[in-house]
Amino acid sequence: MQELQSEFTFKRGLRLKNRLVIAPMTTKMSYFDGVVTGDELAYYRLRSGEAGAFITAAANVHEGGKGWEGELGVYDDRFIPGLAKLAAAIKQNHTKAILQIFHAGRMTDSSVLNGRQPVAPSAVAAERENAQTPRELTEAEILELLESYKQATERAIKAGFDGVELHGANTYLIQQFFSPHSNRRTDRWGGSLEKRFSFINELVDGVTEVVDRSGVKDFIVGYRFSPEEYETPGIRFEDTLYLVDQLANKPLDYLHMSINDYNKVSVSADYSEKSMLAYVKETLQDRIPLIGVGDVRTGTDAQNILAHADLAAVGRAVLIEPHWVQKVLDHKEQLIRTELSHYDREELLISNGVWGFLQGMMPERLK
Repeated sequence: MQELQSEFTFKRGLRLKNRLVIAPMTTKMSYFDGVVTGDELAYYRLRSGEAGAFITAAANVHEGGKGWEGELGVYDDRFIPGLAKLAAAIKQNHTKAILQIFHAGRMTDSSVLNGRQPVAPSAVAAERENAQTPRELTEAEILELLESYKQATERAIKAGFDGVELHGANTYLIQQFFSPHSNRRTDRWGGSLEKRFSFINELVDGVTEVVDRSGVKDFIVGYRFSPEEYETPGIRFEDTLYLVDQLANKPLDYLHMSINDYNKVSVSADYSEKSMLAYVKETLQDRIPLIGVGDVRTGTDAQNILAHADLAAVGRAVLIEPHWVQKVLDHKEQLIRTELSHYDREELLISNGVWGFLQGMMPERLK
């Protein structure tokens, strides 16, 4: 476990005490209005203090971008006090706190938005059951959204976080701009692959400029991406390699791949010889750090990720075993809890939202 235990320093100066990161996971534990709850603070506190960094569940940057009930809010200054408590709950024993920021785009519905119609790059519904057709964003609204990400970053700095992660994965708004399925625009924000990258390009430049201009020390900016879409048209792995190649030259601190199996191979026959994680690492050529993730259950899994990444993220295993990180680092894996029952939920602070997440992702480990 020597490599997992080694420190890691980002170019903006933030130093992690080890190479394990807690991945962002939906909790649905906030109040209806996006304010942090006491139960939420306890949930994070129980699982923090061991990993190098902890990335929060997604926090919404705009009132019109709420994806689900119980979601964190960061679109107004009134959220700063609660977010400050959240950052403090995570930042025990030198674990760094990263706030993931996002907008749901078309991946929501009017019932969540109090009657509003969802918005997206184009008026194209997602290919999922009961998906609503979104309203196409105007040029002015796109510029407003870019500004909202910048303001959210300023709030994260004021709340004491150590960084933000731009949630460009899991089919939410940022990814929707890059996808030819959700982005059918013919202006400067859509059309060619290069134009579909325009929103991301402006977003990254704007957020990193906020950080650099603020004078805050050791505050990082990461970007999470999903490697493939299965819609037609949709993002193909070749498109993602273009994306990460472009992002590697931007003033970001890391890229974070969102995938359910770190060994997963692309559906494209042109990239079938090794895992997508390996291809991404090869494309980056060490220009920017990469976080790998995907069904990490053992220390060996985490070590295997480090063959093609700089940091390893663990998610669901930490929900079941809050002390997974320390037990792995202490060579006590035989003590790790691998199943979760209803009887353990109160002890482990597993809310209905988290339980539902686990039911969808790993039902075989729930008893």
